[in-house]
Amino acid sequence: MALLDWIVIGLFAAAMIWIVVSVMRKQKDNSSDYFLSGRDATWIAIGTSIFASNIGSEHLIGLAGSGASSGMAMAHWEIQGWMILVLAWVFVPFYERSMVLTMPEFLEKRFNKQSRTILTYISLISYVLTKVAVTVYAGGVVFQQVFGIESISIFGWTVDFFWVAAIGLVLLTAIYTILGGMESVLKTSVLQTPILLVGSVVILVLGLKELGGWNNLMTLCDVTPAYEGAQGTMIHLMRDNSDPQYPWLGALIGSAVIGFWYWCTDQFIVQRVLSGKNEREARRGAIFGAYLKLLPVFLFLIPGMIAFALAKGAQTGVLNSDLANAMMPVLNNGDVAFPLLVAKLLPAGFKGVVVCGILAALMSSLASLFNSSAMLYTIDVYKVKHPDPNPVIAEDGRVTDSEEYGKKLVKIGQIATVIIVALGILWIPVMKSIGDVLYLYLQDVQSVLAPGIAAAFLMGICWKRATPKGGQWALISGLIVGLTRLGAKILYTSVPGAPEGWFKAVFYDFNWLFFCGCMLVFCLLVCFIVSLCTQPKPETEIKGLVFGTSTPEQIAATKRSWDKWDVIHTIIILGITVAFYIYFW
Repeated sequence: MALLDWIVIGLFAAAMIWIVVSVMRKQKDNSSDYFLSGRDATWIAIGTSIFASNIGSEHLIGLAGSGASSGMAMAHWEIQGWMILVLAWVFVPFYERSMVLTMPEFLEKRFNKQSRTILTYISLISYVLTKVAVTVYAGGVVFQQVFGIESISIFGWTVDFFWVAAIGLVLLTAIYTILGGMESVLKTSVLQTPILLVGSVVILVLGLKELGGWNNLMTLCDVTPAYEGAQGTMIHLMRDNSDPQYPWLGALIGSAVIGFWYWCTDQFIVQRVLSGKNEREARRGAIFGAYLKLLPVFLFLIPGMIAFALAKGAQTGVLNSDLANAMMPVLNNGDVAFPLLVAKLLPAGFKGVVVCGILAALMSSLASLFNSSAMLYTIDVYKVKHPDPNPVIAEDGRVTDSEEYGKKLVKIGQIATVIIVALGILWIPVMKSIGDVLYLYLQDVQSVLAPGIAAAFLMGICWKRATPKGGQWALISGLIVGLTRLGAKILYTSVPGAPEGWFKAVFYDFNWLFFCGCMLVFCLLVCFIVSLCTQPKPETEIKGLVFGTSTPEQIAATKRSWDKWDVIHTIIILGITVAFYIYFW
């Protein structure tokens, strides 16, 4: 990289340091400040944090890679970001009224302690094995490609630069997360998001210019089947239901289930909303986040398609430029699309901006994961087993932590972050071995984790007759079926001569998207049947936590928290979503 690029990177680093130091100077040593920024976040901070936290490795590597290998098919998962609106309008009031710190804590209030425990451990294990490890892995891959360094010598030892980049990324992110907590995550996101947007827009514009415009991109991609057996070309979003990977009905159902779980119930996202100073700021932050979530298709997936089109043009002789020839590796491995574009397409200065954007995306996503994971362990494991011996009871009856206990929780959270970082690093070798299917791997795992959790929250909020045992068994049944599905995948992909029959047909051959939808229906039925056979909680214990139990005062407060502009912006977002589906149908 040129000197100008390094200057840009240096300025970015200086700004990050300044933000973290300023946060540390005013931060108080209590769990609310550390994990939720004192519940004082504005809608801008919430919205940018939602976006920056979401944009991680699965977009820089996975989404661009999916665009290069299968075209528009994976856009379903991005467009389902409109479900942030469901969080904004449906779930925010219940979460705000409950005054909980975590999603497992909410399930305890709505159902029972067992539900809280189950969701806590599902979330912690999935974060370490998927999100943390994948993000770290992708960071190593990206920077190895961007800097063009295969290995370096450290004290006479030759070390793969992948490990230097990956571990360096983790350590830098861990430092500011441990020191600054949630407030540093929110405030650095405000800096990181515009840098990421600028950098990605530059790649999009320059890539289209190199191809000769949008029409040429569509032409080159329209003549190519997305993958073996695909029932459509790369520009088609809605594939025939006979498509082996992305049948249109399955894609709509599966992406909706995963989207609902991720945007409305996952601690990783909802924690940003819980940090809002009030219901109005929380809702508007979510709506702003929904606006920003419309962008990744254009910022990452389409650049992946641009890389493919350049490579395809070089292969067929339509294009004969150095850049097009440099994109040829994309035809064999879509995951190198985005880093190759950064390395080969951008001029001096802009490359530094994009590298900062990549660094910002990875660090923000990692920081959010570290903070959310530490919070889950601290609040839902440690605090449950070791409650505050001297809690403070306010005049309105609310119980808060004593000052000494609050400081202790912060220390526990910091230690938990260190442990999670270590576990994520240890899992990297496994992730490295499956890097060619990164995005699909993530979605596949999430498709079997999401239904049970989604069912518990849906029934818990929408049906006051749902009982503690009903919610608990929705989670358990989802976990059992999901693990069976994952076990079947391992069995039939690694064990020669594994037995055929109904088990293989159901748990392996059945399309993963339709399976996800069927899992949701199954878990909903389990919750419904068990609830009819067991005793519900008294309505006084779930007041304000489910439809039909809110007090007139609570309903009035929610009505006061929004106005016509919130409705208008919601309609605009939904309109853009519909227009996108129509255009790429």
